[in-house]
Amino acid sequence: MSGFVVARGQAAPVDVKRMFERIRHRGSYLSGTYDRSNVVAAQNYLRADCPLAERGAVEVPVGARHGSDLRICYDGQMGDSAALAREAGVASGPFLEERALLQLYSDKGSAMLERLNDAIFAFVIIDGDEILAARDLLGIKTLFYGWRDRTLYLASELKSLLEITEDVHEFPPGHFMDSAGRLTRFASLPQTAPEPWPEGPDAIADRVYEIIDRSVRSRVDFVRPTACLLSGGMDSSAVTHFAAKLHRERFGSAQPITTYTVGAAGSTDIANARIMAEHVGSEHRELTMDLDLALEVLPAVIYAVESFDPSLVRSAVSNFLISRQASRDGFEILLSGEGGDEIFCGYTYLKDSAAESLFARQMDCLRFLHNNAALRLDHANLCNSIRVVAPLISGELFDYSLSIPAEYKQGSVDGQKLGKWIFRKALKRVLPEAITQRVKQEFSEGSGSAQLLPQHFESVYSDAELAEVQAEYPVVRRKEELHYFRLFTERFGTGRAIQTVGQWPYL
Repeated sequence: MSGFVVARGQAAPVDVKRMFERIRHRGSYLSGTYDRSNVVAAQNYLRADCPLAERGAVEVPVGARHGSDLRICYDGQMGDSAALAREAGVASGPFLEERALLQLYSDKGSAMLERLNDAIFAFVIIDGDEILAARDLLGIKTLFYGWRDRTLYLASELKSLLEITEDVHEFPPGHFMDSAGRLTRFASLPQTAPEPWPEGPDAIADRVYEIIDRSVRSRVDFVRPTACLLSGGMDSSAVTHFAAKLHRERFGSAQPITTYTVGAAGSTDIANARIMAEHVGSEHRELTMDLDLALEVLPAVIYAVESFDPSLVRSAVSNFLISRQASRDGFEILLSGEGGDEIFCGYTYLKDSAAESLFARQMDCLRFLHNNAALRLDHANLCNSIRVVAPLISGELFDYSLSIPAEYKQGSVDGQKLGKWIFRKALKRVLPEAITQRVKQEFSEGSGSAQLLPQHFESVYSDAELAEVQAEYPVVRRKEELHYFRLFTERFGTGRAIQTVGQWPYL
């Protein structure tokens, strides 16, 4: 998880430098600038992004060869990078993903994007005076673009663009852009459900287990200090199980993996995370959050995630606090369970969906990722220079899950309808019953921030204050959001930046 800025047109290098300063947190280990007459680009990397690279030994942005005008600014993660490199004829070594992408581009042009089905990415390939920019189908990696004086600017974070222009836009997921700024869709979510797998639930559960195990092994290497985000829910517990298992294989049981959880005193996340931590034998660390601490970090959180959406901000508070503490403790990578609810239909609002409508509602859920939950995964951790790996966001798992019958995603236990039924069944053999039978709660609900913050702001603002702001800005839906909106506009203004904010409809 790195960061970059690119300008194509008549940009002054000093403008790119100003933009780049705003995302220094995305990578302090390696950085570099490429300056050609028509393109200026800057890239930075965390050490966890490039464990095989030494400072000064590699050009950044990465080139096809030393001194080449074929370069790439890249932020992403691949589950099949080794296979992709072999296919492209690229030798192992530093920046394998970047070099494989450059070779794919040389071979296929924009058609390369059809090959990237097990990757999350945002990148800009620079080919002399021309560029090709792209963002993954779900928009897990963040990307923004803007214009000034007929010059096109692209950046990993909105705050970079606002240094030089207010004409800002979110780069749409599943699209690529050419040098003229023309957007072309290269991938779409399916409109209809594929044929369901003919296997029974036992075989499907076995396959789910195998795919997640494989995904963790392909994405986690423990080369840099790594810990787990553990809320005690199904998703984070599943990732923690597989990561702890791999950690024991590599280092033995005498060196346990570290887990982190955050929550208000007495929260369900704290209680369930303790159960799971004891189960895997982790070195478990807890952060206790109260209202004062949440209010203290809100300005930093909103600046980091570039949003005022209540559901995002509440959950991002927890991510921010954990990533800040993990960074202070010397960790460079956190493993996350992000993605499980979207893939296995775990959200509470999906519970009452009829089987015939569940697939369509699942696709709607996935469409919200790019400017909501993706910002928590990316910005709320990278602001503290922490790389996050989310093994459940896997092309193989996503593709397989699409054909799982609806009745296995929304199953019933003791007469109670439970989301992620097949996921629970797959992990039932290795997780405590308290975890596999736990009813879904959003991260902010389990950690306690969903109760602390809305109640507080109900007493801070009057109905008249809310109505006054709503008359000018109808996007503000409640008093809690009003407070976040004011913090947002203090840093990002009241112009087009507001239109980049995604709002979760299920408040």
